Amino acid sequence: MVECQDGSFYTGWTVDPARREKQHNAGHGAKYTRLHRPVKLVYVEEQADRSTAMKRELAIKRLNHEQKKKLIVNSPLVEVSQ
Repeated sequence: MVECQDGSFYTGWTVDPARREKQHNAGHGAKYTRLHRPVKLVYVEEQADRSTAMKRELAIKRLNHEQKKKLIVNSPLVEVSQ
């Protein structure tokens, strides 16, 4: 999950999160992140396979903003803006 400049979150799946963050910031990839740059990688979960990753992506997308913030706060990756 990346946090956009406006504080919104974008959730997707990839095999290389750092590369994907760079792509989003370069204006490649999702239309949403092109309109809300720059983005910052704030949450990563490793999954066993693509199917599991896609199911987890959908579950995270269904969370509201506060639930996503709680998920991120409990992650050791990075801080979330207030």
